[in-house]
Amino acid sequence: MPHTLKPYSTYKSSGVEWLGHIPAHWEVRKLRNILKKVTERNQPHLPLLSVVREKGVILRDITNQDENHNFIPDDLSNYKVVYPGQFVMNKMKAWQGSYGVSRHHGIVSPAYFIFCIRDIDEDYFHVAIRSKAYVPFFAQASDGVRIGQWDLSPKRMREIPFLVPPLPEQAAIARYLDYVERRIWRYIDAKQKLVGLLEELKQATIYEAVTRGLDPDVPLKPSGVEWLGHIPAHWRQLPGKVCYRERKKVLNTGMRENTVLSLSYGQIVVKPPEKLHGLVPASFETYQIVDPSDIIVRPTDLQNDWNSLRFGLCRHHGIITPAYMCLHTKDVVSREYGYLLLHAYDLKKVFYGLGSGLRQNLRWSDFKYLPCLVPPLPEQEAIAEYLDKEITNIDTTLNNTRREIELLQEYRTVLIADVVSGKVNVREVAANFPDKPE
Repeated sequence: MPHTLKPYSTYKSSGVEWLGHIPAHWEVRKLRNILKKVTERNQPHLPLLSVVREKGVILRDITNQDENHNFIPDDLSNYKVVYPGQFVMNKMKAWQGSYGVSRHHGIVSPAYFIFCIRDIDEDYFHVAIRSKAYVPFFAQASDGVRIGQWDLSPKRMREIPFLVPPLPEQAAIARYLDYVERRIWRYIDAKQKLVGLLEELKQATIYEAVTRGLDPDVPLKPSGVEWLGHIPAHWRQLPGKVCYRERKKVLNTGMRENTVLSLSYGQIVVKPPEKLHGLVPASFETYQIVDPSDIIVRPTDLQNDWNSLRFGLCRHHGIITPAYMCLHTKDVVSREYGYLLLHAYDLKKVFYGLGSGLRQNLRWSDFKYLPCLVPPLPEQEAIAEYLDKEITNIDTTLNNTRREIELLQEYRTVLIADVVSGKVNVREVAANFPDKPE
């Protein structure tokens, strides 16, 4: 905690179980008394905006294929106009928190809701309504119509309660949270840069071992592949189809949800039950079964992911999305070395050129022509054993750093919720902040 925060002197019941007790001088209003729905169209020349869960309203990057997977029509005259200070909401993803107060003048999809905010500090409303104190209300006001997209009921949304401090206190809360968030994100940014450096070190360590071996004096020969350069003279160079085979074993009977696997940070992990809600299909019949002998590949969107975290060595028995490719090594390649070989290759230099389609998706028909370096099996085992020791310390530091990032993000989430729900009083602390933000 960057500051010692104390609760308010007196509290009263909010009348809302989820919000509990609130400062005695705060009000509880319904959103129907705060938001006024507006619609203005016919300004297609304005910049395109979008609403995302992480940031709220943002300028849409029309050059980013990943961001623009939704169709953009040639005629934008039906798009809705947004002014700075208006509240914009993606009604299909409001249950995730995809809404916010806009700082931009632009246009959004006709499917979005736009509101003017009445008698509330806009900065306070933005930070409060996007906190975990309020997002669950929007989930309750949404109806599931298809996986991952629930339609918000405007009628039920109007009845969502909102805590309203006096206007000067709203400004103090917004000022405090802006100041603290800047500091938290600075810490997170530093940790994320460290993660990037450690990933580069890990990548370089693996690449050196699986393309040059462990003997620095070994005779070399040209590989014939520009990005590989010279390789040990006694190594073979074989196509991917000789070293790997695609393995498809589709689920046709029910399996418990806690066997659902996911590829996270280059590791295959069991997906926690709380993260399954709304993000996986109701039926797992199309999912594929994977075993501890499998290498998992996430083959989509090669142009938007340059690192090697799209490959994972499975150590569990379970099921995984059919969007992933499941590989099995053949006799010429050990499982551990086969995984390390894929993990070492530079994604842009190697796999991007193999992929096909608008978003550069990697298919087995492309993958089977991947040039693979194949040392003798004893040497493969020695390389795998060496790298297991070398990257253990890197992985330990990586995992600790990522955990620190998660804790900082959790702290930020809890702090914001506590402040906007009146659990702590920040007025005195905010009054002592410098006028200019850091």
